[in-house]
Amino acid sequence: MASVTKSIDVRVPVRTAYDQWTQFEEFPRFMEGVKSVKQLDDTHLHWIAEIGGQTKEWDAEITEQVPDERIAWRSTSGAKNAGVVTFHRLGDGLTRVTLQMEYEPEGAAESIGDALGFVSRRVEGDLERFRDFIEGRGVETGAWRGEVRQDPTR
Repeated sequence: MASVTKSIDVRVPVRTAYDQWTQFEEFPRFMEGVKSVKQLDDTHLHWIAEIGGQTKEWDAEITEQVPDERIAWRSTSGAKNAGVVTFHRLGDGLTRVTLQMEYEPEGAAESIGDALGFVSRRVEGDLERFRDFIEGRGVETGAWRGEVRQDPTR
């Protein structure tokens, strides 16, 4: 599997940044290539995205969610990926958002794109658009403050 880690500092309180990130159905507003994210229940999502010029669909499960700290996930079908986004308070109105993701490039085009750094640049751009989106609004579009704890039997 390939991996990418990117961070960005966002000029909003950690709670605002975290709460916005829990609004998965809003992701197409700032994530390039993401066509839709449908939240099926508290821990399951269905994604549709364009990757390397092809439409990909996958289901994902939130494996851990701790308010104002972290959200971890893994795909359960379709495009293989897993990761975690963490939120670090740097000050009263400043938060560092760090995204770590592992993914499995499919086919020659995705493997070449990965080797050329396309995924890394896309993630970096997504974080920049997230920053611009939430800083421009100043408040989150919604929030989910529930907790999901990692299952130790996995």
